[in-house]
Amino acid sequence: MPKQRITKEMVVEAAFELARRGGLERVTVKGIAEKLGCSVQPIYSYCENMEGLRNDVAERARRFLREYVEARADRGDLFRSTGRAYLQAAKEEPHIFRMFIFQERKNISSLEEFYRAEANPLMARGIADALGIGVSEAARLHLNMLIYTVGIGTVFSVATPGIPAEEVFSQQEQAYQAFLRAL
Repeated sequence: MPKQRITKEMVVEAAFELARRGGLERVTVKGIAEKLGCSVQPIYSYCENMEGLRNDVAERARRFLREYVEARADRGDLFRSTGRAYLQAAKEEPHIFRMFIFQERKNISSLEEFYRAEANPLMARGIADALGIGVSEAARLHLNMLIYTVGIGTVFSVATPGIPAEEVFSQQEQAYQAFLRAL
């Protein structure tokens, strides 16, 4: 039987699966090699250092989370369902959620820059149209909910034995209503 050719994508995917089950701190060259059924040599040939591999895994987590949320978003209530999907990811995929949240964001020196980097630019327009408010108000509401969802999602992802999802979703809805009234 011919030897399997190990690719960089295979290495990143194996590292991602290890991180998904146990967190990024569980990703080791030896663990990746065991998962792929190979020696450590192919892993070292693709990874100059663990920081580079961790960055690749964090990008894979970002892509996973985006796909996860898109698959659960309700087109009829996109704003609320997207926030709820992020919280569901925090519950179901806590290691992925934490990798996403704690991924370094370079060149961000204000909340406005953070919003531009993280938010879909069409979301503010959609929120404005759905709620009958201006785009700048919609963007402010979206930023407030983004910050709130990241915070409560982080708590949700680390709480053991776990906060009931209904309680977290209810709290998120209360925050939404409060931010909306504040506009």
